[in-house]
Amino acid sequence: MDQPKSNDPLHGITLEQLLTELVASHGWAELGRCVPIRCFLFDPSIKSSLTFLRKTPWARTKVEQLYIDAKRKSPSA
Repeated sequence: MDQPKSNDPLHGITLEQLLTELVASHGWAELGRCVPIRCFLFDPSIKSSLTFLRKTPWARTKVEQLYIDAKRKSPSA
């Protein structure tokens, strides 16, 4: 029997996948505008951003919400 589908829009998505998709669709400058954190604004990289987001719950929450909002607006979502 099939498992019920999770209602969590982040189910099965790693933080790295989420961040990589946001960078591809928005770019670092736009991410820095939406979530003004140093790792997006100055010499951004996936690695430094992952390190910061894993240690900073408020920033991670903002980035996850940005991802959820982007997925809802996307016609392929």
